Amino acid sequence: MNAASRTHTRAALTIIALALILGGLMVTACGMGYISIPSGDVLVAVLDGIRGAAGSIDPLNQSIILEVRLPRILTSVSVGFGLAMAGAVFQGLLLNPLADPFTLGVSSGAAFGAAVALLLGLTFFGPTTLCLMAFLGATATLFAVIAMSGRDGELSPVNLILSGVIVSAILSAGISFIKYLADERVAAIVFWLMGSFVSRTWTDALLTASVTLVCFAICLYYARDLNIMSLGSKSARSLGVETGRVRLVLLLTASLTSAVCVSVSGIIGFVGLIIPHLMRMLIGPDNRWLIPASGLGGALLLLMADTLTRAILPNEVPIGVLTALIGGPIFCWIFTRTRTERRHG
Repeated sequence: MNAASRTHTRAALTIIALALILGGLMVTACGMGYISIPSGDVLVAVLDGIRGAAGSIDPLNQSIILEVRLPRILTSVSVGFGLAMAGAVFQGLLLNPLADPFTLGVSSGAAFGAAVALLLGLTFFGPTTLCLMAFLGATATLFAVIAMSGRDGELSPVNLILSGVIVSAILSAGISFIKYLADERVAAIVFWLMGSFVSRTWTDALLTASVTLVCFAICLYYARDLNIMSLGSKSARSLGVETGRVRLVLLLTASLTSAVCVSVSGIIGFVGLIIPHLMRMLIGPDNRWLIPASGLGGALLLLMADTLTRAILPNEVPIGVLTALIGGPIFCWIFTRTRTERRHG
């Protein structure tokens, strides 16, 4: 077996292991909480829910699993998968190891849209109004960044990053001004900005899961082209890759995933930044394996963080705070390790 085959085998085994660990943790997490439920009852309740059969376990436990815990767990898994996958795509697309859903201002746009909705008390679509405004803010930000960076006919990584930084700075100032105007609503705005999966419903879970899966399929389809584009635009074009079209498709796809995830969960940092780095250390830079591995790693991180704040800590801490506390030290370790390797390499 040659080196390439060994690398692919290791990557495939890593992805299978991550998927199995994720499935096991989801079952365990469903049983954890104020009322502890055995894993066997969790599986029975889920199977009964899928079949539409009468409950084979305590109706209270079945209601807790299917109506409270499972939608929240599936939402956290889908959001983690989407944010980490988008981070891997952004890093490969922009050729920047610090790229993530915040780089192009998508998260800032979502935060601005949600802050406007909370400030004005908008409820024209009921409870989904906040998510819709966050999504519209993220989408408008993305198109503004593309319009600023694409005037020369080519969406170059440098132009995209600079445009994203400029737009993010403007939106951050706008959010600060909204907080100043908010008075009694400022607490709601700050809480949303810190991220949370409290009271997530099946609508949230199905929305994030469906969008994430479709965008994942698109990103995986273009993963080979993304590998080639890492050689540079000229080399990629000489090998038959339409760099402009591929970059635009992947940019829109990753940004759409980020926008939907952020609109449902609020601002959750570090997932799209550190998980692709960790997975790259495990399985290498090949995006055909890195994208699914990053998605599973992000799902694991958010599931563990949400379970920690929901079922273990005495009081529920905003999920964005936990990911920052976890991700900050990990990123420092990655940065230090990379510098050491370069110095000795």
